[in-house]
Amino acid sequence: MPLLRVLPFFLILVVGGGLVIGYVTAPGIWYAGLNKPAFNPPDWVFAPTWSVLYVLIAVAGARVWLRGRRELAMRLWWLQLVLNFAWSPVFFSLHMIGPALVIILLLLATVIAFIIASWRVDRLSALMFLPYAAWVLFAGLLNGAILLLN
Repeated sequence: MPLLRVLPFFLILVVGGGLVIGYVTAPGIWYAGLNKPAFNPPDWVFAPTWSVLYVLIAVAGARVWLRGRRELAMRLWWLQLVLNFAWSPVFFSLHMIGPALVIILLLLATVIAFIIASWRVDRLSALMFLPYAAWVLFAGLLNGAILLLN
């Protein structure tokens, strides 16, 4: 039952924060005008993908929080959230493709570090971050390709 007490906070923080940042930094004319690689997915793919990932991130965060608020895994969870929320404003609002690539590479490293650290604390949380790691890797490749093409 403790999970049901903390999960709403994590869902509001992660899903709500992601929705707000997505709304405020929605891709506009600048992004539409960029050269993109052939593997760039259609725009409609991003919102549902991130929605599912944000729920997984929130659940994993709540579970790890309950198992050890001061553990390395929880510190990495907070760091990945900061990096995740920083990427969109840097890329879409500031139009800084290179620094956004640095952020996403740091995010990928942090997500992988979380998977490793949380494996000892809560394996299900570690497993919930695997799709996130795959998507961030893909997003990093996309960010890098956009940097090279523009």
